[in-house]
Amino acid sequence: MRRRVLTLTAVLALLLTGCTAGNDGADDGVVRLRFQSLAWQKESVDANRQLVDEWNAAHPGIRIDYVQGSWDSVHDQLLTSFEGGEAPDIIHDASDDLADFAYGGDLADLRPLLPERLRADIPASSWRTTTFGEGIYGVPFLQEPRVIIANRKILDSSGVRVPTPSKPWSWAEFRQITQDLTRSMGPGRYAVAWPLKEPVSVSLNLGLSAGGRLFHREADGRVTLRFTEADAVVPGTVHDQVVNDRTAPRTTLGSGGSDTLPGFFAGKYAMVPLGFAYRQQIAQQAPEGFEWTVLPAPAGSAGLTQGVSPQTLSISEDSPHKKEAMAFLEFFLRPENMVRLARGDWMLPTGTAALADPSLHTPRDGWATGAAVAEKLRPAPAQSVRGYPEWKDKVATPAFQEYYSGAIDAAELRRRLVEDGNRVLARYQRK
Repeated sequence: MRRRVLTLTAVLALLLTGCTAGNDGADDGVVRLRFQSLAWQKESVDANRQLVDEWNAAHPGIRIDYVQGSWDSVHDQLLTSFEGGEAPDIIHDASDDLADFAYGGDLADLRPLLPERLRADIPASSWRTTTFGEGIYGVPFLQEPRVIIANRKILDSSGVRVPTPSKPWSWAEFRQITQDLTRSMGPGRYAVAWPLKEPVSVSLNLGLSAGGRLFHREADGRVTLRFTEADAVVPGTVHDQVVNDRTAPRTTLGSGGSDTLPGFFAGKYAMVPLGFAYRQQIAQQAPEGFEWTVLPAPAGSAGLTQGVSPQTLSISEDSPHKKEAMAFLEFFLRPENMVRLARGDWMLPTGTAALADPSLHTPRDGWATGAAVAEKLRPAPAQSVRGYPEWKDKVATPAFQEYYSGAIDAAELRRRLVEDGNRVLARYQRK
């Protein structure tokens, strides 16, 4: 998840919004709960607000006040609100952002509050993403696999084998396919564009497919970094496509996913690996007549397995109305409502009942491909590791960026990730 440093003005503005949303009328016997949502796409905001309105209409004694937050600033805004004792009662976030708040005592342990239906509906692998120590500090409800968005006409005209979830490309085949595609496309065009402005999560999460782990928890509970041959498969493929094969341009390595779409629509790139939710932008922005398709990411020794950090809903430890907050979450995350939220965000639900909904298995817009990949999603490798944010920002991000551009070789990448990384983690694991 992207984290940017907030200006003091922005922090105070968001905090004041959260503080004033639902505190008036406190003597009328109505329980008022502030729900800070990070939904930002119109369809998603609409779905969230509609569900809040439906709850309020049916529960006049427990009112939910909708507060709009932002993915760009949520971590810093929550830090400020927790320190000031003014956190929202119900908090929308992502599982890879919860560790500091869970270990810091800011979030409620949900175990005594969770309804059995909700606990049983969400797979154990998803619950592991919000489990820190012995406690559960969030309900994982939306997840986003990484897929390949491809220009259908270019694929069809090239004659290359088109992968399916039941018969995906291997990483080696993917590299060969990009060589064949680039040759068929002509000068100045590339088979694949890698938008790697944030390279760490892409590298680690896709690396699970090849058996990579990088982070290893020892018998004493400590975590150490080891870079094996399995960890090298995905980074090596990207590096070779950019540096050796010239089937992927250097120019997109510092780009976000949206930045690659104009070139994709213009036929400059045949494929772009993206998060599943980018399909909404493509459906809305693609020029008339543009044909696109969704392909599964390549598979390795672990098949289509990939890491994911689901979106989550948590309850503040300071909330005086935790039971009422959980009652709202149980309503909000009923299977039919989880489907509405997933479709609004163009993502996939974690709940097994919601994921089985026929509307999420249609070929249109690649829903069926995403649903098939969802069965292989596992917790992101390092989200519960203390010190991971510092390692990611100070060590891994620059190391991966330099390796993918060809500035350093694989040996130097390994040295930085492991030697420099273990020094960072050691500071967080001193007893």
